[in-house]
Amino acid sequence: MNMIETEDINELTHKIIGCAMQVKAVEKLEDVHKAQAINYCEAYNIADGLLINFGGKSLEFKRVYNKNLVHPKISKSCSDSY
Repeated sequence: MNMIETEDINELTHKIIGCAMQVKAVEKLEDVHKAQAINYCEAYNIADGLLINFGGKSLEFKRVYNKNLVHPKISKSCSDSY
């Protein structure tokens, strides 16, 4: 998959669920993964996102926020989308 296709998928995901989504397959999510997801939200001007890891013993996920657009207590885009 080339970069253009990846960007198209990310844009489609944002339109469908209302937030950015970063999918990983690592043993454990680290701070660098969270920072990457936050930077993605900031770069694409998206209020919040989901960081999902399928690589550990069990599913792991974190919700991330673009501090320039939303305060975590008032964000509605991800949680109210499904």
